[in-house]
Amino acid sequence: PPPPPHPPCHPRAAMSCTFSPEQIASLSAPLDRANVRQRRQGRSQVSYLEGWQVIAEANRIFGFDGWQRQTVQTRCVHQGERLIGEDQRPGWGVTYTARVRISVSPPGEPPLIREGCGAGHGIDTDLGQAHESALKEAETDAMKRALMTFGNAFGLALYDKQQRGVTGGAGGGATPLRVVPPAADPQPDPGLAPLDPA
Repeated sequence: PPPPPHPPCHPRAAMSCTFSPEQIASLSAPLDRANVRQRRQGRSQVSYLEGWQVIAEANRIFGFDGWQRQTVQTRCVHQGERLIGEDQRPGWGVTYTARVRISVSPPGEPPLIREGCGAGHGIDTDLGQAHESALKEAETDAMKRALMTFGNAFGLALYDKQQRGVTGGAGGGATPLRVVPPAADPQPDPGLAPLDPA
């Protein structure tokens, strides 16, 4: 005989009905500090996840065919001439904003849709390269902000200044860093077509 129909989900149990136990475990698990990168931003240290790492985690948790990324909107909000580098070469500074939609499609369930907004900055002597860098960084930043809503694996734990949801590190728990997450990647990630994130 066919199995009995799946009972409807209670709103508070929607996550357990939508995702498998393995996916729930991955989404709920602490973030491994080995995946976290830091850089200086002003006088603070900033913790962030690289774009390729976030994509790899989405592929691992949701499946290669279980999620989609769509760039909903991009906008160039600044373009201006500027001097670049120690030798003060003439160049360009460009800034973009982007909105990205993430759709996760669990089997037999309607897709879960999350959106995020981000910004990216490009500095180059070539105007086209400056636009490319800024656009890619903005899209990646927006993607990470959208995926972050799914849990620690995508950087949610970095919003806690004490980083209680981050495990590992020297001595089993490094001193928490001052965090402004999720920051855009400082350098483009090569070779990730067709997503081609910054």
